Amino acid sequence: MIYTVTLNPSIDCIVNVDNLIYGSTNRAVSQSFHFGGKGINVSAVLSQLGIKSVALGFIAGFTGDAIKSGISDNNITPDFIKLKNGCSRINIKISSSKETEINAPGQAPNTEELKTLMQKISLINDGDTLVLAGSVPKMMDYNIYAEILRTVSDKNIRTVVDASKTLLTNTLKYRPFLVKPNKHELSEIFNVEINDNSEIEKYALKLRNTGAQNVLVSLGKDGAILVDEYGNIHTQGIVEGKTKFTVGAGDSMVAGFLAGYEKTADYKYALDLASACGIATAFSDTLAKEEDINSILNKLQKR
Repeated sequence: MIYTVTLNPSIDCIVNVDNLIYGSTNRAVSQSFHFGGKGINVSAVLSQLGIKSVALGFIAGFTGDAIKSGISDNNITPDFIKLKNGCSRINIKISSSKETEINAPGQAPNTEELKTLMQKISLINDGDTLVLAGSVPKMMDYNIYAEILRTVSDKNIRTVVDASKTLLTNTLKYRPFLVKPNKHELSEIFNVEINDNSEIEKYALKLRNTGAQNVLVSLGKDGAILVDEYGNIHTQGIVEGKTKFTVGAGDSMVAGFLAGYEKTADYKYALDLASACGIATAFSDTLAKEEDINSILNKLQKR
């Protein structure tokens, strides 16, 4: 079973505006609502690939209730802890000539609520997969992901971390199976400016040597680079198409990688499916759908 952890889930309001003008009243062309948070996005794309998952994390208030009911389907089992106070956040994503995001801080759990989550995680079995993805609410310790991995370190569990600088680097001593920084995040981790693929490969290898087993770097319109556990470097480009919105594309890649590796234990295929999922999301107004994933995967593998 795959378990995803989203400590700071959200309702994402995606607004399409032809030409956003700051300081003025803007009329939206369209709007849509999605239940988000990186772990939830991973579960949603896994569901499209026919893979079951359990969504763990915290929800709060009426927005939390909406998230729980909204993500429930045959392949996703929500197992959130409802906080006593506050509401789950609402984020605004503006799609215009440039993408603009306004992300709310979210509600932090108290000590007992956090303890309950850790107890749930401690029950995960050998052979399962645990995905830790996304930001944490303000006031939460940035060592939380490392603490979660410490909790399961005595088990044979495949762990994945998709998070920003400190949240990710704190986990490396527990040798996560996969980490997925983007180019900007990789630059932040090593406090350097990365300009080309050779430098991406250099620092991805360095991240692997620091503790990660596999490093998947998402590069947006430039594709993706994978450094696998053996130090082999795999690359994948993209296919032609119109990018609509990139929110969730990286999360989709995590889902595709896990699904591909679970199916074949082959890193090249896992990268291909990861790329197909990421591209399918970027070319859509929502997260990747099975039909689009399969179509793009076919194009990638024919090249």
